[in-house]
Amino acid sequence: MPAESSLDKMNPTQLEELFRRSLPLPSEIDPHFGASLRHVLENPGSLVRPRMVLQVALAYELEADRAMDLAIALEQFHTASLIFDDLPCMDDATHRRNAPCVHVAFGEPSAILSALALINRAYALTWRALAGSPPAAQPDAMAYLERLLGVEGLLNGQSLDLNYQSLPHTRETTERIAHGKTVSLIRLTLVLPAMLAAAPCSELRQLERIATFWGLAYQAVDDLKDVLQCVAESGKSAARDLLLGRPNLAAAIGVPDAVARLQRLIALGDRALARLLQVRPALAFLSDLRSSLQDELSRVTANACEMSLRAES
Repeated sequence: MPAESSLDKMNPTQLEELFRRSLPLPSEIDPHFGASLRHVLENPGSLVRPRMVLQVALAYELEADRAMDLAIALEQFHTASLIFDDLPCMDDATHRRNAPCVHVAFGEPSAILSALALINRAYALTWRALAGSPPAAQPDAMAYLERLLGVEGLLNGQSLDLNYQSLPHTRETTERIAHGKTVSLIRLTLVLPAMLAAAPCSELRQLERIATFWGLAYQAVDDLKDVLQCVAESGKSAARDLLLGRPNLAAAIGVPDAVARLQRLIALGDRALARLLQVRPALAFLSDLRSSLQDELSRVTANACEMSLRAES
């Protein structure tokens, strides 16, 4: 995947186009399968994760080609996980990214094949990005990727999610699941590009802390949205957690306590970010992401207050 512009000049439109072209489709592909994949590639979402990868790469001076390969690969892993998550056997959602879910538009078999196609391509791009790292650093990066995507990370989190009915409905349980499902991908987004650029271990630890606190915070925001928003506001099927009995922090501990937990997570992330920026000011872009998280908190808090007032009246 060639670098068509430097990392600091990559704009959202270019990144969307890069994602759309990230999985070349052969002319002999089955038309239905091809249409399903085009549906996925043409609805890329916010692409916040690849933008973060590119900015971390820029801060650590990772080569542009490798950074772009990794950025698109991690977005493909994320998109594939959403396709699986939306299936009737899992969350049974109908909308994602303001469009019909893949299984709704093209059927479950095509959705599964599309997710597998993304995963296959994502691994190819990741190996290409890793190939430029020093040979001694490659095993650690590969093991990190496997751990967070595999049975210790994303897959285990998904299984816990599916079997939540038999687990205690507590903050600890919901956050354990969030560690697997949500935090794993954010850790990859912030830490893996720094690993590929041979960042100091002390900085990798701070990035791990930020990814953990922010990952849990973003999941808390998503849980609150599921409880408080409709499809038109969230861009995807709402109230699925409550309907299916899936983990939801707001449902487990109540909206006020969930908002308080979200505020606590942001504060913990702030401490780690302040320490990291002292030694790596080039990561200042993370302050903007922190501000967007605060904005999300303000929106869901306002929504919670509005619901409370409606209930009282």
